[in-house]
Amino acid sequence: MKILAIAGSNSDTSINKQLVTYATTLFENAEIEIVDMNDFEMPIYKHQREVESGVPQQAIDFASKIDNADVLLVSLSEHNGTYSTAFKNVFDWTSRIKQRAVWNEKPMLLMATAPGGRGGLGVLEAAEKRFPLHGGNIVGTFTLPFFNDNFDKEAQKISNEEKDSELREKVSKISAVETILEK
Repeated sequence: MKILAIAGSNSDTSINKQLVTYATTLFENAEIEIVDMNDFEMPIYKHQREVESGVPQQAIDFASKIDNADVLLVSLSEHNGTYSTAFKNVFDWTSRIKQRAVWNEKPMLLMATAPGGRGGLGVLEAAEKRFPLHGGNIVGTFTLPFFNDNFDKEAQKISNEEKDSELREKVSKISAVETILEK
């Protein structure tokens, strides 16, 4: 199984990247690739720019990574209740590639974390509504509130047993979906 882990943040210390990286460790016998949004920096989407220059190669490369994956783990950082600008720009450009849906119907575990009590719930709600319109096959969602209290940065894992168990259950579910699809 090939897993593409995407942290929807361009922060060098992204807590969502820490969460999605931890989630990858819960899969057995999987080939893992963790995407860094900084590798997909491109001009801010503008229709005129698209007409004049076409879709940037970085967006095509991002789409190719999705196409080559069996499962997507996407952990979104929340900026003012929705996606980070870095993620949204990659999403926007990728949506402009002709004859493809952004997520290409790949089974997806959608996640978010934040330092506060909602744990990125606003961005999860936005993504749950939007992603299916762009080929998102959301198998499950997970939020980790109070990141600094519930994640052991030294051990790089969730320290809250209840939340860790919940994530493990979601990983098990998406693994089962992928196993069914392989048959």
